[in-house]
Formats: sequence, structure tokens, C-alpha cells
Amino acid sequence: MTDQEKFMREAIRQAKKAYLLEEVPIGCVIVHDGKIIARGYNRRNTDKNTLAHAEMTAIKKASKKLGDWRLEECTMYVTLEPCQMCAGAMMQARLTEAVIGCMNPKAGCAGSVLNILEMDGFNHKVQVTRGVLEEECSQMMSQFFRELREKKKAMRETVQENA
Repeated sequence: MTDQEKFMREAIRQAKKAYLLEEVPIGCVIVHDGKIIARGYNRRNTDKNTLAHAEMTAIKKASKKLGDWRLEECTMYVTLEPCQMCAGAMMQARLTEAVIGCMNPKAGCAGSVLNILEMDGFNHKVQVTRGVLEEECSQMMSQFFRELREKKKAMRETVQENA
């Protein structure tokens, strides 16, 4: 197992915490000098907070751990391609690298819809590695949304039966 796979497996463990909360299963870790310094998982619905994305939580924790808003020489491992908010925060935090599990063709901003992390014109770029444990990350997302659709369908049917 490579270091990238090892750290992505920890990000997947974080995503599973979100899954148990019935949150979209996105998880991440931030690594500095070969050690995990911060973890995060999606808690947007749980916390009723738009900003409670896995990446935002981990950036806040890593900044506190290092005592600096600059996360230079840090790598974020994240199970799903970041949205525009998280990609922007990653740029602002000056992360060196982002390692992504699976891409998000509808809302991803590390190469799918936009590529904020590697966009020319900004004073900083984040190096991107894509597709680490892609199948596992993708399957977790697919399973989550399949179960969510089934729950909504069952709920509609129950409402119709009781009407």
C-alpha cells in the first residue's frame, strides 16, 4: 500500500462517519511531514451550517495545530473532488497538494466543472493528484445516493398509503 492509499483510506474512514450521520459521505485528512494533523467529514445537515464541509473543518483544525493559516507543505486527501468554496479555501490556505479520490462531474472545482486549484492567474496553485482509491470512493457515494432515493420513495409510498 502506498502512502497515498494509506492516507486516502483514513479519509474514507472519515467519510464513513458522515455516512453514519446520513450526511453525504465526504471525508478528508491533512498531512504534514508524513503525519495526519487534521481530519474532517461532512456535517452540513447535522450542524445546519453551509460551511461544515469536510475540507473546511480539516483546514480549520490544521491551522490551529500548526499555529498558522498557511498550510504550506501540507497535503489534503479528500474522497470527493472539492466544490468551489472548498477549492477556494484550499488555495487561500496555501496547501501544497490535493489528492482526490473520485471526481464530481456536477460540482467539482479541481478539474470537472472548473479547475480552481490549478488555474493560471492566481498567485498560488495546488498540485492535484486524481483517482486514488477512486472506485472505493465512487462506490460509497453511489451507495449513499441509492439508499437516499430508496428512503424517499418508501416515505412517499407511506404517505400515499396513509392519505
